[in-house]
Amino acid sequence: MSDGNDGMAGSLFTLTFDEADPQAVGQLGGKGAGLARMTQRGLRVPPGFIVSTEACRQYLKSETVPAGLLDEISGRLAGLEIRTGKSFGRGPYPLLLSVRSGAPVSMPGMMDTVLNLGLSRESAVALATATGDTRFMADLVARFHSMYGEIVLGALGDDEPLDEVASARPGDDPGQTFDRVWSECARRLLDDTGEQVPEDPRAQLAGAVRAVFGSWNTSRARTYREFHKIPHDLGTAVVVQSMVFGNVSDDSGSGVVFTRDPATGEPGLFGEYLAHSQGEDVVAGTRTPDPVREALPSPVLTELEQTAGALEREIGDVLDIEFTVERSTLYLLQVRSAKRTPDAAVRIASDFLTEGVVPPRKVLHHVAVDHVRQVQRPGFDTSEVERARAGGRVLTTGIGACPGQVSGELVLDSDRAKELAEAGHDVVLARPVTSPADLHGMIAARGIVTATGGSTSHAAVVARALGTVCVVGASALKVDLAARTVVADGQTLREGDHVSVDGSSGEVFTGSFATAAPAETGEALASLMSVAGDLAADCTVFSKVTLPADVPRALSAGATGLVTALDDVLAASGHLDRLVQVLMDSRDAGAPHLEPVADAVATEVTPLLREAGDIEFGVRAIDFVSDESRELMQQTALTTRYPSLGVPLGIPELIEAQIAGLRRAIKDAGGATSVHLAVRHISDPAEAAALHGLRPPAGSGLTVGAYLTSPRALANFRGIADASNRIWLEMRVLQAAMFGIPARQLLTAEPLDSYVKRGLLTTDPRSTVDPSLEHALSRSVEQAGHCPVGIRLSGAVSEELVTGLHGKGFRRFAVDADETRPLVLALAKAGLPRQ
Repeated sequence: MSDGNDGMAGSLFTLTFDEADPQAVGQLGGKGAGLARMTQRGLRVPPGFIVSTEACRQYLKSETVPAGLLDEISGRLAGLEIRTGKSFGRGPYPLLLSVRSGAPVSMPGMMDTVLNLGLSRESAVALATATGDTRFMADLVARFHSMYGEIVLGALGDDEPLDEVASARPGDDPGQTFDRVWSECARRLLDDTGEQVPEDPRAQLAGAVRAVFGSWNTSRARTYREFHKIPHDLGTAVVVQSMVFGNVSDDSGSGVVFTRDPATGEPGLFGEYLAHSQGEDVVAGTRTPDPVREALPSPVLTELEQTAGALEREIGDVLDIEFTVERSTLYLLQVRSAKRTPDAAVRIASDFLTEGVVPPRKVLHHVAVDHVRQVQRPGFDTSEVERARAGGRVLTTGIGACPGQVSGELVLDSDRAKELAEAGHDVVLARPVTSPADLHGMIAARGIVTATGGSTSHAAVVARALGTVCVVGASALKVDLAARTVVADGQTLREGDHVSVDGSSGEVFTGSFATAAPAETGEALASLMSVAGDLAADCTVFSKVTLPADVPRALSAGATGLVTALDDVLAASGHLDRLVQVLMDSRDAGAPHLEPVADAVATEVTPLLREAGDIEFGVRAIDFVSDESRELMQQTALTTRYPSLGVPLGIPELIEAQIAGLRRAIKDAGGATSVHLAVRHISDPAEAAALHGLRPPAGSGLTVGAYLTSPRALANFRGIADASNRIWLEMRVLQAAMFGIPARQLLTAEPLDSYVKRGLLTTDPRSTVDPSLEHALSRSVEQAGHCPVGIRLSGAVSEELVTGLHGKGFRRFAVDADETRPLVLALAKAGLPRQ
């Protein structure tokens, strides 16, 4: 395809859809790359061009349009006029434009769009004449003023309906109608902003491009990027495209479809269509569209299905496609990877793997550890839900837009939702309709409910991206912001009342429900994790267990090893308090009576080992000086009475008692298990050698080793490894030591979230290996020799952290029980070639 004479040698900032490389997403943005891909496949895409992200970065840096950019845009416009046979700002066939943002990483609803740009008196009258419909022209003038006023001039919005401003009959005089509508819109904008829309279409275009650039740094866009950990320096591209009109006739309309259901993952075209509408009518949520399969004429539906299926196979992912139908002709406006719920992500990945069309590398690329983590969330007790339905507790039913089940306090505005959530409350945000201004409240809420909108509305799309339970289109719900109430079917609830939301069924209940963990994770998750487990087979995944019932759950989640901490095991059984009391009551503070320690360890560890069978089992010795100890025992009193507890081998008899108890447990459990005991805070080769001297004889099934928690231990790694059977590096504690902050703070959102956002740390120690540890970690793998070395991760698994550690050669990882599947997935992805 050729764009006529719009090829511009030496263009610095602009590319047509034909010229652009669809793989260059960083330059073109996701929207531009998708349009280039579809255009080059010969699909019906309205022609246009892309202003690159580099232009945006230069604009944001200097706060001025880069030199030469407006001349390039003018040249591209000339080519677009030739290609379309239309004239920008003139007749007889006017060229109108859409000007849209297109970030390299999808940020749905976060940045700005201006449609119907290019209207002047001359072009508007020509448009009415060409279409024979003055009413259509009047509608475009009003829409354009509304969007340009809000996006470019900063208008706050107009409560007066546009329908009244744009009222006209098809045969009305075009010039008189234009004058009336333009002047009324201009008056409103002048009252609101003190400014007016330029009458020169080229000035309109320049203003829109500047506004799209500026939208990269709006507070809502920055909040979205911070939440999703998207870099702030990418910038956005600008897509300038010739308009097609879904509001021109009854056989026209706009819609959004997904190649699979983004809420459930069910195969088949899923989406919505709104006749006689433009695209913003569908996504704004102010009108409820119709299911695409019911609303689209059969020939158009067939073409859309075939095109969507071909694109999905080519791109290798479930897709989000925006389209317009103009007088029964289908036009494609956007294609991108679809946001999806965690449940849908898992099912889609499982189906792709079963179908065998998409390689595992691509399949796993689109599943995040958060998806797996959220699929494992607890849900409502089903019997209680049935009783609630029978008892009339269903307040209303809408469209389930993001699955999950949550209860919380009803809140009607986003500021209050954020305030209450920060105070520790679980909240459900109910709104007539959401907008980007509600993002902070949507992030804070456990559940979201809107009265209008469909499954492709702002609320639905953002909720799926957040993984937040969401119900939209609950049309019976009347939200009264002034009275702070919601009313549905005669029931009135006040802000602060408790409600429960089911994001699958679309039901909203009065009151709260108890939650229960799902009995099983489902066939789709099992299938996905089976493939991930095979791909991570070169790694050993240790899952932390405390009770015997934890063991089968850990093994079913993919654990190939187990770890436990004797502090936790004894605390869970009540033995720890008794042991502390025994130590405190001992008459000899230098050599306490330790036989109860061996007895308790044998009693409580034996059933764990029976459940474990012959799997490798790591046991961390009792630690009297850690943060965790402060929560579990009378640490201050103990270490005051026994100062020797402050160093790892201060009381060797304590280690010997734990070894004796473990040997008895191994024997009582049948002797098949391979067990190692590791002592925390070893930092010197002499300590490691002394610990090695306490080891039981060969053939006992028990070996000894160390948990390393300090930079000094890493500096002495080789000597410690030479005298050890096993070594664990405690990543959280090591990172905290390098930063000089309490290790417990790496398990919480605050204060580190705020600290990182303020730019006071260049590395987030919870998710990334700090450069100060890089060399020491790499060296530890090289110096391990005969001694297996593993990494103990605490809290939520970070893909970035796991990928970095895997790249350094680590193949033994231990995590909390709920993080077993996320770790297996992260390791599978870490071992695959990069996308």
